[in-house]
Amino acid sequence: MIEKPFGRDLDSARKLNQLVHTYYKESQIFRIDHYLAKETVQNILMFRLANSIFEPLWNRRYVDHVQITAGETMGVEHRAGYYEQAGVIRDMFQNHMLQLLCLMAMEPPAVFIADRVQDEKAKVLHSVRRIDAGTLGDHLVIGQYGKGTIDNRAVPGYQEEPGVVAGSQTPTYAALKVYIDNWRWHGVPFYLRSGKRLAARTTEISVHYKEVPHSMFPDSVSGPIEQNTIVLKIQPDEGMSLAFQTKEAGTKVCLNPVEMKYDYPRGVSLDAYEWVLMDCMLGDHMLFMREDSVELAWSILTPVLEALESGKGAPLARYAAGSDGPAEALRLLRKDGRSWRPL
Repeated sequence: MIEKPFGRDLDSARKLNQLVHTYYKESQIFRIDHYLAKETVQNILMFRLANSIFEPLWNRRYVDHVQITAGETMGVEHRAGYYEQAGVIRDMFQNHMLQLLCLMAMEPPAVFIADRVQDEKAKVLHSVRRIDAGTLGDHLVIGQYGKGTIDNRAVPGYQEEPGVVAGSQTPTYAALKVYIDNWRWHGVPFYLRSGKRLAARTTEISVHYKEVPHSMFPDSVSGPIEQNTIVLKIQPDEGMSLAFQTKEAGTKVCLNPVEMKYDYPRGVSLDAYEWVLMDCMLGDHMLFMREDSVELAWSILTPVLEALESGKGAPLARYAAGSDGPAEALRLLRKDGRSWRPL
């Protein structure tokens, strides 16, 4: 069993895979990504593929965009030594964020077994459009938290945390726009964001549907008619919701947004690490990363990391602890005519 991150770039991941394979077969190797064992994450494929009302609408004809968010209120705490070497992209994007992307975007496997699911996830990573260093600023925003307030408590900025190198340029926040160049998703942006010391601890995926071609109704009670949205909540509370429009009760023709929700019962499911430990002992690879997926994920992000670390990429923005992140991340969506879901 090997904990993430598996390597620190494409070259080191390949070397690590070669080293491990001198002693073990791929079937004996379990690369951990504990996000894959969270209850709502395990439910993504069931939600999509066991319900005929959703999968026909899960494509570029109906979906406007998808947001994947992983926000934390915690800072680096006692992990500054590790975090200074990793940063948010290596810590969160190469594994957790891209794996969530794969589950949302993959094609239905012919059979629900680990290898067939892994095959479809690898196809998604093959299809992710690589980002040219010259246009990195159009796709990526990075930031680092400063002093601020969390839960009415003053907290230090990243550079005041114990163990952080003076003048560190390590990003603690990133927002990334990616496209998947295949028939299902061509032209649909996927917006990924993750950061520390944000306003709320929340991990969720939201699918934002296109507006109706022509609206014959007036604005809703609360303002302009909102898009239909499916939200899969991963933490701290696990569950899902569907937002849609209904007629407001009364004599006037007036729309009102409503939400249908399902919350997982607390205290029923296993902890994510308990899941992966159990599945490892059972020899089930469904919740683990395969060799090709690891290298494909690094092939997407290594050019981004090289551009950032050479000083040719996106500038490091600052944001106050307890905020929603840097203002530049808001502009990343605003220029596309969209906005982030509130944390």
